[in-house]
Formats: sequence, structure tokens, C-alpha cells
Amino acid sequence: MSIQEISAQLFTIEDYTRWAASEFNRADLYFGHGTDNAWDEAKVLVMFCVDLPLALFEQVKGTRLTLAEIEEVMQTIGLRIEQQLPAAYITNHATFAGLDFYVNEHVLVPRSPIAELIDNKFADQLTSSESPKRILDLCTGSGCIAIACAYAFPEVEVDALDISVDALNVAQTNIEGHGLLEQVIPIQSDVFSSIPEQKYDLIVTNPPYVDQEDVDALPAEYQHEPEQGLGCGHDGLDIVRDILAQSASHLNEEGVLICEVGNSQVHVMAEYPEVDFNWLTFERGGHGVFMLTKAQLEQHASIFQQRTITR
Repeated sequence: MSIQEISAQLFTIEDYTRWAASEFNRADLYFGHGTDNAWDEAKVLVMFCVDLPLALFEQVKGTRLTLAEIEEVMQTIGLRIEQQLPAAYITNHATFAGLDFYVNEHVLVPRSPIAELIDNKFADQLTSSESPKRILDLCTGSGCIAIACAYAFPEVEVDALDISVDALNVAQTNIEGHGLLEQVIPIQSDVFSSIPEQKYDLIVTNPPYVDQEDVDALPAEYQHEPEQGLGCGHDGLDIVRDILAQSASHLNEEGVLICEVGNSQVHVMAEYPEVDFNWLTFERGGHGVFMLTKAQLEQHASIFQQRTITR
């Protein structure tokens, strides 16, 4: 259907949102990068095309589009369907812990349940009565966890590590955008390699953890995300093993490790049956995030080292 035919039948922002949602459903798209249904995805993209905040949808949904805006909507909806490109990569925008972030295809779209822990200032995870003074965000990607932690603890110093220079460039953009250049420091590092002597009160990490079976079964939308940020070996635990083996030496005495492994929780439990992982629960949904104290990491150090060596 041509733009002229569409514009003769659809007029308002709400009209085009309904049409886009129907087109998404007909195309059997996958939603999981900021929205979970066709209607919300359509709202995001239509409001992006008319250059208005999503929060204004109800106020402006009855307004008509210009011909130029209609063309923009048509092109954008076509891009979402034809390339199965997540909306966040079209708009270069995502939210995490109530904050706005720039994203592109060099980083995963933020969606970790760790946001809930940050919103609660890790109240049930930190073992010290004092606020953390130093936090490490390992595998930082867009920098969303590091930046959200800096907002939660205004006095904290946060190191944001990633092996990818492209990802760190995105993180740097977000750090600058949030005015946190003095508080959040991006560092290129293969796990802990660039910070051999550094210690932290809290290590938070959302590393690559998707096992090969799940990687092979991912919807097309995930193929646009950096493969280095998703899969990590046949069981998804290649980097997680290193994190478990090395974290204790980078934590202060009352320090805590919080690590997300998603569906690979089953592999963690099978790999380390001797370890009493504290699997965290979330009111807003999410799973596969464990917590270990420095003492627990030291208690099982020989196991973690052995499994890393023999993998």
C-alpha cells in the first residue's frame, strides 16, 4: 500500500500506532528489548518519528501527522519489520533503572533485573552498614549498571570494565551525557586483567552467559546484538568461571559479588553443586542472578580455580 493510500485512511498518531501494531503482529516479530508487545513497540516508534516524548502519547494521540511524518513512520515501521531490528537500535535509546541511555549495535539493549537491586540500593545484599565506596561494573556494555550505581550512591567511585572498545565508546557517551566523568571510569579489560591490584566493596556483573543451544534458538532480533555480549561457550559459563575464580582477590573484606547468568543458572548449579549460591528474587520479574560474599568465594576458592583450569 502506498503512502497516499495509507494517508487517505489513517490520520492521527493513534491511527498510525494501531496500524503499526497490527503490522508487527502480522509479521510475528519478537519483543524483548524494552517492550513486550506490539502496541507498546508501535507507540515507541511512532512517537520517535514525530519527535515527541513517549510520555506525551495520551495528550497527543488524537493529533494528525504531516506528510513528512507519515513517510518517516512508514520507513521506520518497514525497517522494524523487514530487518527485525529492535526498536532501541532504531531510536538509539533505552531506559534502565529509570534513566535514559544511548545505545547502538555495539552494546546489548539494557534489560537486566539488576536494575531492581540498584533501585533498592542493594539493601538486602550489602553486608556492611556503610554505603559502598568503590563499585566495579564488570562487562559494562552501555555503562547502564555503572551509571545507575553512581546515581544510587552519589559518593561512590565506579569502574566500568569491558573488553570491547566499541562498547566502551558507548559507555563514555552515556557517562558524559549523565555528567559523571569524575565518578564513573571506563576501562578496557579482559575480565580483571587491567586492574590487578584494585579492590571493591561491590562487584556487579552482567557478563555474556547464553549457552550455545540458546544462542542457536534466539529470535532474529537478537542477531543484531553483539555476539560477544551474548554467547560464552557451550554452557555459557566461560567468563563466569573466571569471575568466580578471581573475584575474591578484588573484594574488600565485607565485599559482595552479584552476577547475572539468566537461563544458565541450571549450568551454574550443575557445575558447582558444592556451592550454596544465594539466588536472588525480584518483584518486577527476572531470574538467574546470584550473590556470593568474599568469604564464600574464598571458602570455595579451590573449586572455582579447579573448574577454571579444567574447563
